[in-house]
Amino acid sequence: MTGSIFETDLDRNSANYVPLSPLSFLARTAAVFPDRLAVIHGPLRRTWRGTYARCRRLASALERHGIGPGDTVAVLAANTPELLEAHFGVPMAGAVLNALNTRLDAATVAFILEHGEAKALITDREFSATVAAALAQLERKPLVIDIDDPQGSGGDLLGEADYEAFLETGEPDHDWSLPADEWQAIALNYTSGTTGNPKGVVYHHRGAYLNAVGNTMVWAMGHHPTYLWTLPMFHCNGWCFPWTITALAGTHVCLRRVEAKAIYDALADHKVSHLCGAPIVMGLLLNAPEAERRRFDHKVSMMTAASAPPAAVLEGMAGLGFDVTHVYGLTEVYGPAVVCAWHDEWSALPAE
Repeated sequence: MTGSIFETDLDRNSANYVPLSPLSFLARTAAVFPDRLAVIHGPLRRTWRGTYARCRRLASALERHGIGPGDTVAVLAANTPELLEAHFGVPMAGAVLNALNTRLDAATVAFILEHGEAKALITDREFSATVAAALAQLERKPLVIDIDDPQGSGGDLLGEADYEAFLETGEPDHDWSLPADEWQAIALNYTSGTTGNPKGVVYHHRGAYLNAVGNTMVWAMGHHPTYLWTLPMFHCNGWCFPWTITALAGTHVCLRRVEAKAIYDALADHKVSHLCGAPIVMGLLLNAPEAERRRFDHKVSMMTAASAPPAAVLEGMAGLGFDVTHVYGLTEVYGPAVVCAWHDEWSALPAE
């Protein structure tokens, strides 16, 4: 109501209002839990202090190369630390992250780079054949930075620098700021239709923040989860879990390829507590040969989406030690939007 006593001299200011942004999750976690393990990738281990410094370096390096608010930074990468860092470093520079589907053909990648007006492309050398063909179709070439992951399978280096050298041009204590407006774009994703070109979907800081928090509520996650990256980070920004796990000062276990043995090893060696994936990932685990399996003695929460898994699959997963939550969503709604919320009385029903 205009003129209300609750509006008099109570305007927004820095003491009572801050735009919602998942970038605040990283700053808090690095301040409160700097020495906790943030990232596992093969033999690589990084703390939250180190991860925060690398994200700030990325933001600083991008700014020094003329990239800032409203600019698009595309990333074509597997589930590696570089793509995780881009979820923070790119928007810390005010830019918009466009995580590209690694399964797309060159013509589609070229369309997205052009349509999204990418000023920079960070790309894993394993996908260099597709990327080179896509770049050849562009009149305006973006700045290209190569990811040279030791766990990758080779490929050409296409850019003017590799990712580690690029980070060295940035400052680890870079003075970044939250967006002035939580409506500011944080990510650009593309969803393919049945016909025509892919459709662009824009996420804002507020939506990413709220969906990341919603993930914690749906799963009742608690502090310090250990999350395995079986879901592609390019898919709806990993259903916002790059930001969710960071908010909870958890550990991101990166997985370059979704293979049964690698998943079982991560479950046993790293005590993975949470993972996401389509029903096909469940089938991969259930049908794995005995030689690829490892025993683990803790309960694992798995979130699956799209078509409902058959009762036999759910029963099989329960037998392995998985507690499955079924959700459904769209690229247009930040990933998971609805959930099959479990009722205790269902536990007494027959599996089918």
